[in-house]
Amino acid sequence: MNDHVYKTIELTGSSTVGTDDAIRKAIARATKTVRNIDWFQVIETRGHIEDGEIAHWQVTLKIGFRMEEPG
Repeated sequence: MNDHVYKTIELTGSSTVGTDDAIRKAIARATKTVRNIDWFQVIETRGHIEDGEIAHWQVTLKIGFRMEEPG
């Protein structure tokens, strides 16, 4: 097994459906521009309320991706 070095980025996904959907949207968007994504960690969950109802779920994630070897 090789040793790896990871870099993390922080993203916030949102959804009108729920937290799982917000997480999936954030990861799906990140995979369009970041290679070697290996893991995520939920660091904050919050929501937006309109007229006394939940309008959006917002989930902040740390996403870890493997650094590529030089050369």
